[in-house]
Amino acid sequence: MAEKVLEVAQAAVSARGVARLAISGGSTPKRSFELLADPEQGFVKQMPWDKIDLFWVDERCVPPDDKDSNYRMTREALLSKVPLPQERVFRIEGELDPEDAAARYESAIRNRFRLEGAELPTFDLVALGMGPDGHTASLFPHTEGLHELGRVAIANHVPQKETWRVTLTAPVINQGRQVVFLIGGEDKAEVLSQVLSSKYDPETWPSQLVQPKNGSLLLLLDRAAAALLPKTDESGEGHLEIQR
Repeated sequence: MAEKVLEVAQAAVSARGVARLAISGGSTPKRSFELLADPEQGFVKQMPWDKIDLFWVDERCVPPDDKDSNYRMTREALLSKVPLPQERVFRIEGELDPEDAAARYESAIRNRFRLEGAELPTFDLVALGMGPDGHTASLFPHTEGLHELGRVAIANHVPQKETWRVTLTAPVINQGRQVVFLIGGEDKAEVLSQVLSSKYDPETWPSQLVQPKNGSLLLLLDRAAAALLPKTDESGEGHLEIQR
């Protein structure tokens, strides 16, 4: 994943002068951030930090210093160790009222991308995870946020967790040039199999909403998460029928 971030960032800067990345929180991407920040790995010197705009896919409704904050994890693992200018970091203000936080985040994105009207931002990279219930970003099963088509960012109530989240919407995710799922652990094996092979039912499996409009979709899996997927044949090619 660290290599993919570097590849996308360099290509975007070469093509457009700026790389706009939307990242996720949680334990799975933390190691990637640590690798990007590790001077012995070589990423620090290769990344065009002064030309990167960093955003988040979603955030918990907590202050930025809370242990559950996606921003805090990223700051500790990455931002405090690399020369990314603070003015190029666009966090979701989870300490605010959820609707206010979503509105302010959408406004920040629209201003940075210079969007007008119903335009949606095109991120160079949208990095996603997948929960054991099939959710991605903060689009959880059977929540209202699954049906949002026009806004960039929304406050989504998650009754099964008795909380609110702020998240990018599915149309924005699908507008990304490179959309990547980073999935690890045996607890994800069953849900990954269901998401990829079950009948299209995003109310139950929200990750099925992720179908990039013009960009590419990449799944980065460890062996444990991929354990229930079809095996490769003798040619080394895997075959997976995805129902849509």
